[in-house]
Amino acid sequence: MSSRTPAGRPPLSARWLRATWRGLPARRYTVGWEPGLLVPAADGSPLVTDHYFPRAEGEFPTLLVRSPYGRGLPWSALYGLLFAEQGFHVVVQSCRGTGGSGGAFHLWRNEAADARATVSWLRGQPWFDGALGTVGPSYLGYVQWALALDPPPELKAMVVQVGLHDPQALFHTDGALALENALVVGLGMTYQHQGLAPFVKATLRLHRRLGEITRARPLRGAYASALGGEIPWLDEALAHPDASDAHWHGASLAEPAARLRVPTALISGWHDVLVDQTLGQYGRLRRAGCDTALLVGPWTHTSALQQGWPEVFAESLAWLRAHLCADPSGLRPTPVRVHVGGEDAWRDLDAWPQETATVAWHPASGGHLIRQAPTAAEPLTTFRYDPADPTPSLGGPLLSRTAGGRDNRSLEARDDVLTFTSAPLTEPLDVLGPVCARLTVSTDTGHADVFTRLCDVDAQGRSVNVCDGLGRVRTGSQEPSRLTVPMSATAHRFAAGHRIRWQISGGAHPRYARNPGTGQSVLDATEFTPVHITLHTDAALLLPAPAPAPAPALE
Repeated sequence: MSSRTPAGRPPLSARWLRATWRGLPARRYTVGWEPGLLVPAADGSPLVTDHYFPRAEGEFPTLLVRSPYGRGLPWSALYGLLFAEQGFHVVVQSCRGTGGSGGAFHLWRNEAADARATVSWLRGQPWFDGALGTVGPSYLGYVQWALALDPPPELKAMVVQVGLHDPQALFHTDGALALENALVVGLGMTYQHQGLAPFVKATLRLHRRLGEITRARPLRGAYASALGGEIPWLDEALAHPDASDAHWHGASLAEPAARLRVPTALISGWHDVLVDQTLGQYGRLRRAGCDTALLVGPWTHTSALQQGWPEVFAESLAWLRAHLCADPSGLRPTPVRVHVGGEDAWRDLDAWPQETATVAWHPASGGHLIRQAPTAAEPLTTFRYDPADPTPSLGGPLLSRTAGGRDNRSLEARDDVLTFTSAPLTEPLDVLGPVCARLTVSTDTGHADVFTRLCDVDAQGRSVNVCDGLGRVRTGSQEPSRLTVPMSATAHRFAAGHRIRWQISGGAHPRYARNPGTGQSVLDATEFTPVHITLHTDAALLLPAPAPAPAPALE
């Protein structure tokens, strides 16, 4: 099935946006555009597809970009126009149930079959030369992993930017609902493919009603007033916090990376909501012996495609040219490049994570953070978390404009936030790799969340978040609970004179739905119980440190 519109110039909006960008490579070709092609999905549903191409004689490789967010801005400019200018056919397609495509959208169930059907359609196009790459961010990364479940022989390269492969982990952390991000995902999936005006209107409506929605009792269904009604796939995602639940079977696409042979470049940011997924896939690809590269910048999920776009585009273009055009001239010499916060510099590395030792920092009375381990495990301090006045979230890996590094001093002034701070460092300290917290806590209800954050405190006392994580107590008893809380990973330099701060609280709302303190589902809870959380002295903040140099060989 196909319906062709005569080729013309790319849409004016894409050309206008292209003209505003700086720091991008010069255009190699003028671009033609065939909008509104109809490609049959796996069940025959029409998938609306736009084709961008260089207006020149000769063969050019093809890039497939499949999106649930529409085919207009910014995708028409970021992918259709920019990559076609550099010598690629670019196929931008709306996933089923979005952007005019037929069928009903589901968060993951149809992407593998529909991607394979699209490749079958490509094989019949006179301009397709048999060399295929994929590129795209976020959910546009998920559809790439879906195609990689059974990669077609034409697939020669992938570029996954701030990409998703496990939807469950986007919505839940150790059973805690990632509430604010879930609402933004629901908004984007529902409105972005409808065009700019409906999307902006819905975004403003959600912003106005965010406090009302996230404090609703019960929480279930409260989003409907802001998002224009109930969204079945979102309801299902919110209601299933356990990754082992049958609802999520088949959702995670971690498995393709463990056996993939398609050269794959991964791009993320240290404050990207999906950075842990990116780093996990990189590890799987490396263990599988797959040709892969990793770039992690000083970005959030959205700023990687805005302020970070010159670096992201250059990385993506170099990878695709190397593997689709046999032109490796743009590749960097090492497989890993990371931006080091605090130093504000890029480092090229041979591997991620680096070979490191683990250095433990311990909380002590008086709010100190010290290297000396306690002699015995005993209660250190207690704070009260009240879900009726939840500890607010501030910065970090969010999908909103408040994401990223923020001054935490106002947050740390609250009575429900503990801080433990080191003495000023006498020399710089590099932290490159995964950060983790080991905690022993006891509670008076047996149900609580523990939010733990690493901060960099400068000479003026400004405390900026570096990375963080959340763990959950669900024992139902007052006996101490031992928690190991992954706090993501980072590449950060604590400068001489700066201090390391460990921040601990009972939540971060509305980033995470507030724990009712009763063991009841966060979606259905109507009664909240304040909880007293006691931290024990055997807690440890575990930081990666450069591995010690090997001892010299004996003569």
